[in-house]
This record gives sequence, structure tokens and C-alpha cells, in this order.
Amino acid sequence: MLRMNQVHVIRHKVLVEGQSQRQTAEDMGVSRNTVKKYIHQSEPILQQKVKKRRKVFDRVKPRMDELIEEWKHRTTRKQRLTGRRLHRQLIDEGYQVGQTLVREYVRERKRETSEVYIPLVHYPGDEAQIDFFEVTVDLAGERCKRLMFVMRLMYSGRDFAWLYERCDQPSFFDGHVRAFLHFGGIPARCVYDNLSPAVKRVLFPGRDLTERFTALVSHYLFEPCFTRPYTGHDKGGIEARGKAIRYQHLVPIPRGVDLEEISGKLLQSLDEQADRKKDKHGHTVTERFEEERHLFRELPPYPFEPRLMVPLQANRQSLVTYDQATYSLPSHWKQLDVTAYVGPIDIRFICRDEITVRRRVMPKEKQIQYTDYLSELSRKPQAVRQVAPELLKELGEPFNELWRLLEDSHGGKEAGRIFAKVLTAVVKHGQQEVGQAIGKALHAGQQHLLALGDLIRRPLPKEIEVPQSLKSYVVESTSAADFDLLLEQEVPQ
Repeated sequence: MLRMNQVHVIRHKVLVEGQSQRQTAEDMGVSRNTVKKYIHQSEPILQQKVKKRRKVFDRVKPRMDELIEEWKHRTTRKQRLTGRRLHRQLIDEGYQVGQTLVREYVRERKRETSEVYIPLVHYPGDEAQIDFFEVTVDLAGERCKRLMFVMRLMYSGRDFAWLYERCDQPSFFDGHVRAFLHFGGIPARCVYDNLSPAVKRVLFPGRDLTERFTALVSHYLFEPCFTRPYTGHDKGGIEARGKAIRYQHLVPIPRGVDLEEISGKLLQSLDEQADRKKDKHGHTVTERFEEERHLFRELPPYPFEPRLMVPLQANRQSLVTYDQATYSLPSHWKQLDVTAYVGPIDIRFICRDEITVRRRVMPKEKQIQYTDYLSELSRKPQAVRQVAPELLKELGEPFNELWRLLEDSHGGKEAGRIFAKVLTAVVKHGQQEVGQAIGKALHAGQQHLLALGDLIRRPLPKEIEVPQSLKSYVVESTSAADFDLLLEQEVPQ
């Protein structure tokens, strides 16, 4: 087919210059029929070629369709059917067919059955998308993987991100509470995939929601929306943004003492980027956020409690287990019912109006605090010797120095017996008072056990609080001899 400029030259030579069709055909190197056609036609027209019959394709197509349908339920996205594999199967079955033909058919079939993505419109104050993403951080010098909660406002592009140890209900709810507080309001809709903290079961097109997530929705009064199963592109905005946050704000790998410190720096970096990043109209993310901010629903008077209430029971060792992790509790809680309020970082245990807080650990880990067992250890010297390293880490100085002194001078067995008596004093007078007494004794060089025992048994004087109105009065001390004067006076008859 000729190009448009060639058609123009042919028409100009014949119709303007008056050149013959034969001469024009010779000059242009085309047939006279072509010259004749373009005298009456001003532009080239693509003519559809008549498709030739494909005998080999017509013979193998039914079998290819059968194999694709038969294997449809025996494949996954990561173990999907390819044209090369289908060609090998056809060859094994005796078909004479080329690999190119099979691969082109598979490619065309995928194109025909692929989903068409619709360009969406996001309105101010309407939609937020939410998801978790795995990230790598350096915590206290140790490299580990953690989960990043991200909430993205789809109109303005404003982001909130916070790091957690796990993707469970307390972390999921805590992320919502922090995000809504950070944005200063609540969007009309929140879009999720079918994650377990929110969805118990997918009853497409509906969802069976967890009770706690239903309580969160009721508290903040937003509409929960869920994507189709296994279709992450239904909320492609948050999927792409989670990847971008890793590249833009978490490289190099962030370091910190704890997740609170790293999360604070990450959120500050996101807010600073919102002040700089502009759209095609020259508006920053912060400016677009101010447009939709007044359309948010107001925050309720008090935030939602993200902690999950779980009833537990302490065993004979005064231990409880939650999420495959074991925690020690005060020994006098043994075999009692305990209520655990599980948060993203710690667990608050309550039993008979007493409260104990423990840091959450990973599944199959144990968090044993031997200071919970002081009263039992004071009666079991052998147990003191066995758990001495762990116990001394919790007690600190000067108990460490005292233990070394006892162990060096009396040996491990006798040191356990004597230290058990020290623990008896700790139970009676408190760790702080006994620690101060031991510190004074060791500082004064009183290293013999009787002196230490006297100091431990003698409680330190406590300052008595006096009302402000009585502080100006001075009360002199007296003795029993002062009362002898009263005996010398005559008693009236």
C-alpha cells in the first residue's frame, strides 16, 4: 500500500501537470492500475485480506479448548498454564502442531478473557483505602520483619502509616484510631480486602464481619467496603502506595529503639512529602486534603478502645497462654479467672481489681518475670539458685553485688538459702527499701551477714505527711522521766 505522500505526487502529476498515466506509472515505479485508482481516490484505503483457512489450527483448536477447560481447576496464578506446556501436551498426544501457533492462541484467549479496568473517580471526603504491608526494620540493632498499616485518602492522596509487630485485631483497630485522629475526621467509606481481623467469612457478595470490627464501624459510623476475593487491583491505589512508601521512606532500612520511634519518623516524613508533592494542576497533597477535610464526619467524643478483651485462667504455676505465647502473673493469682485486654504492644491483665501489664511477645515465646514469685522463692532456696541469673536481671543492683558476695564467700547452695531470707524481707518491706538498706551496708563495708540482716530487718524511716496548717508547730520530744514530776504532786482528795 502506498503512503499518503506518494498518492499526493501521483494525483498532482496527472491532474495538475497533465502527465499521462503511463508516464506517471513509470516515474513512480507503480502499475498503471494503481495510478488510475488514485486519480479517483484521494487517500489509500486498507483492504482487508481474505483469511486463509488454517487446517492445522482447526484440527487442534477443539483439543486445546478441552485441555484449558479441564486444567482450569488444577492451576493457580503462580502455577498457570502456558503455551509451551500446552504445546508439549499436544505433542505427547500425537498432534503435529507448531509451538508458535499454540502460544499465539493461548495469548489471544487470555486477552479475550482478561478483565477491563475502569478508570475511577474519587470524590472529596468519600473514600479511604486500607491495607497492611511487610517491611524490614532494625530494632535495637536487630534486623527483623514487621507489618506497616497504611490508610490512604484517595482524593487528596494523604497517607497515614504506622508499624506493628503483627497483623491482628488490636493492631488493625489501633491503626484506625490513630489514622482518624491524625486526619481529624472520618471519611464516608473505607475499602479493604478480605483480611481476617474484619471478615470471618466471605459470603459473596456479602461478608460475615467479626464482632469487634462491627463495633469499630458502629463507633465511627463509616461504610465498610470490601474488594472481590483475590483481586488486589480493586484497591490498586493503596497497593501501589504501600510499595512506594517502602521505596521512598524506608530506604535505607530505618533504625530505632522501638517501633514507636520508627513510626513517628515515618509519619513525619509522609507529612513533609504531602507539603511538597503536587498534582498536574499544581496543587499539593496538603491543599487537596484541606478541600476534603471539612467533608469528613466528626470524631466521636472518645476514641474506640482497640484492645481485645479475652477471658483466661491462670494455672497452678500462675501462667496464662494467649496466641501461643506464655505470660507469668503474680503468684497469688494462681488458678483464678483473669481478664486480658490485649493491645498491639502490651497486654493488661486484671484479676480481683489488681492490674498487671506485660509486653506482648511472639507466638511460642515465654515472658516469665520471677519477681512475680518472690514469696514462693523466699521459701525455696534451691529454686532461688536455679533462677538466680534471671531474677537478678529483674532486681538489678545492689542485689547483684550481694549475690556475688554471698556466692564467693559461701558457695551457691548456702548463697541460695541466705538470699531466700533477703527475699523474705523484700516481700515484707518492698524492693526499694531493702535495696537501699543493702546498698548502704555494702557501701559502709559491712559485708558480714549479721550486719546485712539487721539492716534488712530494720525498716527505713518514712517521712510523715503533715498538713500545711500544722507544719509551723514544733513538737519537742520527751522521755518517761519527765512524767516523774507528776507523781510528786499531791493528788486532791
